[in-house]
Order: sequence, then C-alpha cells, then structure tokens
Amino acid sequence: MTRSALPLVLASGSPRRRELLARLGLEVTVVEPRLDESPLPGEPPPLHALRLAREKARAGAALHPELPSLGADTVVVLGERIFGKPASRGEASAMLADLAGRTHVVITGLALRWGEREATQVESAFVTVVRHSPELFAWYLATGEGDDKAGAYAVQGKGAALIERIEGNVQAVMGLPLATLPALFGQVGLELVAAGDCLLVTPRA
Repeated sequence: MTRSALPLVLASGSPRRRELLARLGLEVTVVEPRLDESPLPGEPPPLHALRLAREKARAGAALHPELPSLGADTVVVLGERIFGKPASRGEASAMLADLAGRTHVVITGLALRWGEREATQVESAFVTVVRHSPELFAWYLATGEGDDKAGAYAVQGKGAALIERIEGNVQAVMGLPLATLPALFGQVGLELVAAGDCLLVTPRA
C-alpha cells in the first residue's frame, strides 16, 4: 500500500461483500454493526435499504473516523412484503415457497462516508424464481446456503439453480454493486487508482 492509500472500512458482516471487494484487491477492515434492521412503519423498501446502509456506514466511521466507511444493505421485496434473513430453516422454506414461480425485486442500498462527507446510491433488479420443485428446493434448503441471506437464497452460489431470470443490476442481487464504487468515492473526495492487479483508495489529487 502506498503512503497515501487508505484502507476501506466495510461496515457489514457479509462474507459475500468481503469476497467481492477482495476481488478488486482492496485493503479492507471489517466491522459488524449491530442494528435493528426492522422496517419503520410505512417505510418504502428503497428507503429502508438506504437508511440501514447509512447507519452501517456511520457506525463504521465512528470506529475508524480517519478511514472511508462503506455500508450496504440488501432487501428482497415481493409485493408489499420485505423479506429479511430467515430466523429458521422453516422460515427459509416458507420464503422460498412464496417466491417460487414469481418475480420479486431485490434492492441494495449503498452509503460511503469519509469525514463529514457522505454519498449514497440505490440499485435494484427484478428476479424471477423457478416454479416450485419439492426435490430441488429441499436440496437447496439442506445446503444451508440461504440461512443468513435476505430472501433465503444466494444468487452467486448454489441458489443460481433457483433463478429463472434477472432483469436489472445483477450486482444488486449479489449485495454489492461494484460498478457504483468509483462514483461514490468521487463524491466524497476519494478515487480508486490502479496498482498492479489491485485497486487502492486514495484522496483525490
């Protein structure tokens, strides 16, 4: 890391997000904010995802005020219902049964905070799940992959077998739209610069 480069605080306990940032070679410090992720009364899903992303980013910045802090939150929405992380395998089974054969929306809110500056973005996609197949869905539930995922599935893993079609930003479904990062960094006075096969976060010249 060059002298002027800054580690990025990832204010999320998601292994998926850590892995996605690691693919870029970014130096990441992980913190796991403990937040009540329940929607507020009457809160629209995009604002819910964005509010949680901002709260996470601010929690990370409070622990590491000298570093940029990235928060993200992903929600699965079917009609008026927001699907969070299943509390049990039984709840995961019920979520997948509700999603089967239908199209839902996946929304990811992003917030980047550095000092007093903050930039936000919301990305979304429409996801259609295959019709219910008892054997296929039972197999997927038994893998445990969806136990801690919003909507009880992970599109970048074995859960891809349940997905018929995605329309929109597929990175939103994965939980971290990487293509939005350069613009977010720019809005808070930072930039991503290449260093071999890695990217570094540096203050804008």
